[in-house]
Amino acid sequence: MVGHQKCTTEEDSRDSCAPKFWHKTLTAPAPFADETSCQCQAPHEKLTIAQARLGTPVDRPVRVYADGIFDLFHSGHARALMQAKTLFPNSYLLVGVCSDDLTHKFKGFTVMNEAERYEALRHCRYVDEVIRDAPWTLTPEFLEKHKIDFVAHDDIPYSSAGSDDVYKHIKEAGMFVPTQRTEGISTSDIITRIVRDYDVYARRNLQRGYTAKELNVSFINEKKYRFQNQVDKMKEKVKNVEERSKEFVNRVEEKSHDLIQKWEEKSREFIGNFLELFGPDGAWKQMFQERSSRMLQALSPKQSPVSSPTRSRSPSRSPSPTFSWLPSKTSPPSSPKAASASISSMSEGDEDEK
Repeated sequence: MVGHQKCTTEEDSRDSCAPKFWHKTLTAPAPFADETSCQCQAPHEKLTIAQARLGTPVDRPVRVYADGIFDLFHSGHARALMQAKTLFPNSYLLVGVCSDDLTHKFKGFTVMNEAERYEALRHCRYVDEVIRDAPWTLTPEFLEKHKIDFVAHDDIPYSSAGSDDVYKHIKEAGMFVPTQRTEGISTSDIITRIVRDYDVYARRNLQRGYTAKELNVSFINEKKYRFQNQVDKMKEKVKNVEERSKEFVNRVEEKSHDLIQKWEEKSREFIGNFLELFGPDGAWKQMFQERSSRMLQALSPKQSPVSSPTRSRSPSRSPSPTFSWLPSKTSPPSSPKAASASISSMSEGDEDEK
């Protein structure tokens, strides 16, 4: 722990107003004011807002003070501190946090105790120094002790402790610099959500192992919440089964679609191959025609080179044909008389040959 020092020279005063821990705030928690600052006796020149915005003085940062309760520290708090930190080109942000006693007296009960709220502020990247047990109303002695140049807060009048605006005297002194509130987020909004959905969060914590006594829940409500949790588990299981069933059906449909496509492709390929072989101009027909022509050529006899156009009967006996033993193909007689006439003509022919 760094002890308090007595600063007697202006150079010592400048060093004390910018503690050695200042450059470490992005890599380590912000220090507490009572552990780092010293009680400076050197003069602290008063600045105007115009001078501070121009970056003067060049030998020290502008010391900006912001205070609050900072219960359930959220993004709205962080954005307000970011604005306070970036009001001037070179600034050193001191943040005052009120104690539990003051807060419960003037504002109401808090969710987080003062130690938790102090630690929450120490780990905000915009904070250079945390002042514990900050006063509800700023006094000249407090401003002089911490060498505060300006006070940053939203411009809405803050009525409390019997005053219409606790920052009225700061505004009149020209030391007040306004910041903008973040709409849609506040500690009261967060508490309202929890109170509104109390049953949901009670069931949530019961499910995570908290006892009914710790949650201040009656025996009947505890049984009701546990039964509702079991019902929700069953609903979740049914929902998971339905989702898995849908996924399975979708996979089967996709596979069926793929199989049908493949079957159609194979069918078209098979039909094309069949037509290529057995179609009107297919290879099988050409092969069959070639083989048929070869067989006909092999079976048919060779014709004589000279053939008479008409067969005439010569008086000399002509040589018998090769297949003379075969009976000649004649048409059957149309009547018995015609049959007897053909037989007699055949006998006359034989007698002539004799």
